[in-house]
Amino acid sequence: MNRQPSPVPRRRVLLAGAGTAAALLGPSLGGGAAVAADRARAGAADPLQPYASYWFPDSLPAGTPGEGITWRSLAAWAPEHDRDLAFNTATVPLAERFTPVPANTTARAGQARISALAAFDHTAGNPSQGSATADYYAPTHWAYLDELVFWGGSSGEGLILAPNAPVVDAAHRHGVPVLGTVFLPPVAYGGQLRWTRDLVRKDAAGRFPLAAKLVQVATVYGFDGWFLNAETGGGDSALAADMQAFLRALRAAGAGHGLRITWYDAMNRTGQVGWQGALDELNRPFFQDAAGPVADSLFVDFRWSAGRLADSGRLAEQLGRSRYELWAGVDVEAAGWDSDTDWDAIVPADRDHVVSYGFYRPEWTLGHLPEGRTPGEFHAADDRFWSGEGLDPTRPGGTGSGWRAPATAVADRSTLTTLPFATTFNTGHGLRWYEDGAATSATPWNHLGLQDRLPPRRWAVRTEGPRPDVSLDFADAWRGGSSLLVRGALDAPATLELFSARLPTGAASVLDLTHRLDPASGPVTVEVALALREAPAPGEPAPYAYLPAGTLEPGAGWRTTSLRLGSLGPGTLHALGVRLTGRGGTAVAWRLGALAVRETTASPAAPSGLQVIGSATTDGATAVRLSWRRAPGPVRHYELYRRFPDGRREFLGGTCGTAFYASGLRRAAKEPSACLEVRAVHELFTVSKPSRTRLPW
Repeated sequence: MNRQPSPVPRRRVLLAGAGTAAALLGPSLGGGAAVAADRARAGAADPLQPYASYWFPDSLPAGTPGEGITWRSLAAWAPEHDRDLAFNTATVPLAERFTPVPANTTARAGQARISALAAFDHTAGNPSQGSATADYYAPTHWAYLDELVFWGGSSGEGLILAPNAPVVDAAHRHGVPVLGTVFLPPVAYGGQLRWTRDLVRKDAAGRFPLAAKLVQVATVYGFDGWFLNAETGGGDSALAADMQAFLRALRAAGAGHGLRITWYDAMNRTGQVGWQGALDELNRPFFQDAAGPVADSLFVDFRWSAGRLADSGRLAEQLGRSRYELWAGVDVEAAGWDSDTDWDAIVPADRDHVVSYGFYRPEWTLGHLPEGRTPGEFHAADDRFWSGEGLDPTRPGGTGSGWRAPATAVADRSTLTTLPFATTFNTGHGLRWYEDGAATSATPWNHLGLQDRLPPRRWAVRTEGPRPDVSLDFADAWRGGSSLLVRGALDAPATLELFSARLPTGAASVLDLTHRLDPASGPVTVEVALALREAPAPGEPAPYAYLPAGTLEPGAGWRTTSLRLGSLGPGTLHALGVRLTGRGGTAVAWRLGALAVRETTASPAAPSGLQVIGSATTDGATAVRLSWRRAPGPVRHYELYRRFPDGRREFLGGTCGTAFYASGLRRAAKEPSACLEVRAVHELFTVSKPSRTRLPW
């Protein structure tokens, strides 16, 4: 298939000309230009609100930036002068992953990989520390991803976009690298060739100052490299040679920091823009030359065909590179799972995969839903996109001409290798915030840095009876914003496979399960499913042993059951799940709020030095910037609260770093000052004593 989509639909957000933010936000981000304008005005009204950083290479556009937009030069950037640095710095290290036995017989390990180019907001509108809405793209299917590009850039805002800390922290927890974007737009969308020349300009010593700046930004902010897209026409072969040398310098400077570079198939060796839809002699110098690799991977433009991809894979191997370092672009921005894609050209079911592939704008799973959508509706759509229409990766289907969900072709990965492991099934956004089963804030929120490790195989259920519905649900939670909900008749035992793992177990190992029934549920008997060996073959169940966790009755509230695993003997836990059996013939609605495997319990040390480093009041509502000193020892994240005079605590937010922005604080009665506190949270979700400060009214 030779796909040649119009550039306007696939870039309607990012290629808008030198207008305001109102012109830069597409419908897929939830409301179009009006929403963008509202967010821009909000940013302009609150100068304390930190956003993900964005720049032009050096020279700035003519005129005046739109409301809420600040034009900045990367050449002039220095971390010591970056007032938002602490808010934008990711702290979670990139986790190591392994590949378990695939969930089905068509998913492959060691062949095609998946990249995703996702826009979380318009370039100038990505909050550094979450925001007060649950209507946010919260990716959770990290197990299928090898690279996430924080997509953005426009001639009206800035061409270089660094990812915000919450996205990086969430991705790193699941072992996925995150790249920032360098986007040099076509002239038709405001691109200017001088910005390309600014980027690749050399200093008097023949070095590339902005290559060094890009490496510095990535290492200081804590992300993993850059996606470069040079689509400004009008260049020549000399400019192309400078760009190639710039890429080589960028890759060399970043290699010692583990950074990676992906090049987009646009500019070719002539300096002109000619989307090849292939790796060929025109764009090869930006991927590999006689001296070795220039970029770590190449994103092949959407104009590919089956023949071009086959030729591209062969050329990559002739160059001594893997064919799976080529991402064939799959545009899902407009139609999602209804996108017309020649899957056999990329991931044929009857032979080795040809190349890898890259989704352009998978946040369609949020954006295509109507206004008033809920987080649960988004995750249902996102599960279908990644797992297939049957919502069970052990039976994904989809190997024909229709949608071929990633679960059908690519083996999932896991990061569960060390103890302790714990999850509260928190997706990183919610309608409320819960702690110990009680809501401590009724304000919708998002912050992906608080996202837990979630079941990757959604939803693998094995039963001889009717299959229950399984979902991430936001109506109630034990901790965070969501819980896992299983609903159905359960006429026969149903085993829900939750996690693949390589967790060491022994005589001291304990599993904690926090669960409850909804009021209208029938009783259910719960068993924990544990396997000390892997599944014997792809698509086969793991050899589970079952430990009883009791029978729940409705109305009893949340209950934590702790099970000692010593009876299993020493070994490695390879798979973890639950088996549910209904009692009395009434449909079951069972919630799993938390799951942990541990050997000991621990509480973190407290942070110190909480202080207000900035505040502003508008119409009686105060916004604050807070900072504190990191707690000694291991910390998963920090949580911020306000304590009222009556002793009640209200959740303000959380972060993996040591700086936070909170807004909407109002005086309670006649209190002279507001009491604010921060606590450290352990991997087992135990919390420290607070560090406190006061905000005078």
